[in-house]
Amino acid sequence: MSDHNHDHDNCGCGHDHSHDHDHEEFVLTLTDENGKEVEMVLVETFNCDDSVYALLLERSNPEADGVILRMEEEDEEMVLYNIEDEAEWDRVQKAYEELVAANEG
Repeated sequence: MSDHNHDHDNCGCGHDHSHDHDHEEFVLTLTDENGKEVEMVLVETFNCDDSVYALLLERSNPEADGVILRMEEEDEEMVLYNIEDEAEWDRVQKAYEELVAANEG
């Protein structure tokens, strides 16, 4: 969790709008193909077809390529799965690109 101080003194209303916000990071530890544990931060979730997907970024290297995994609920817990099917990956990649384009516009 990190604290961010937002200072809005320049809004012109004459009031001090400084305040603290708490932002929680959802951190997961994944094991890469070499058996190395990597801390990943959940950045965003989005829907594609009837499934939910998670975008994860490496916590120590947020500039690295992200990872998209399918989220499924099992026994009241969320479980992440690799996307193995090429057709599913194509649909998910297109949905994510559309999400990014909508957020930029």
